[in-house]
Amino acid sequence: MNNLYKVMTWAQAVSEWNETILPFIQTEHEADGIPDWPARQQGWNDWTDSLCKDGQISDWQYENWSQPESCGD
Repeated sequence: MNNLYKVMTWAQAVSEWNETILPFIQTEHEADGIPDWPARQQGWNDWTDSLCKDGQISDWQYENWSQPESCGD
């Protein structure tokens, strides 16, 4: 992706992740109330992969972003 002005930032991605994707993972994998770190980490990886494939983040962002605190990092 050449135009980095149109991709989302890491902070925007984390905010969206925490608001939209994480609750689904919690419902599906954390009924006992215990964080499922591997499920969260895989969910983040899968979600950022889809963002990259959709052109919402660059290849560089996908390859270099760290996972958010909500994934245990």
